[in-house]
Amino acid sequence: MTDPNTARLDAQIAFLKEADKLKSVLRASKLIDGTRHENSAEHSWHIMLYTLVLADQAGPGVSIDRVIRMLLLHDLVEIDAGDAPIHGSVDHAAMAIKEAAAARRLFGMLPEDQGADFLALWQEFEAAESPDAQFAKAIDRVQTPVLNLETDGGSWIDYNVTLEQLDLRVGKPIHRGAPGLWAWLRPKIAAFFASRAA
Repeated sequence: MTDPNTARLDAQIAFLKEADKLKSVLRASKLIDGTRHENSAEHSWHIMLYTLVLADQAGPGVSIDRVIRMLLLHDLVEIDAGDAPIHGSVDHAAMAIKEAAAARRLFGMLPEDQGADFLALWQEFEAAESPDAQFAKAIDRVQTPVLNLETDGGSWIDYNVTLEQLDLRVGKPIHRGAPGLWAWLRPKIAAFFASRAA
């Protein structure tokens, strides 16, 4: 008879080894030093750090611990589904189906109680209806513009992004979850685009 603790640890370690694959998923954004594209594991770490540092931008009642947990888990689905650049040509409905299947597979590797908890957090993040998820989405959206501003446009240049697209795809979720961050970031983005038009 298998020891329940051994079976639980076997499942948890198998999941953790599978999660290592996130380090191989490249994103459209480059590192600030411009030497290479960041990977999704680095992105997840960085936005968790953003959350700790920018916690004072969260609305009332937001649990920073829950936000960090969401952000730690949110991109694991890219192991199966790949990264879908926000400004790329992506079939969002098809990607949502792929990501949901990836979430079920990956979190299904864990012991049932833990897997269910992680899947629920991932689904909450995706729905972006709770204050925690809205702040998590805002933080997820803030990091890339900061990187792009530091790399002379970065992926905005690669994807021919307009200010109007940024207002819609980036500004709306940031404003919804962290309006003070958007009030700080929007003028910097507008100045960047104005300097390119001059």
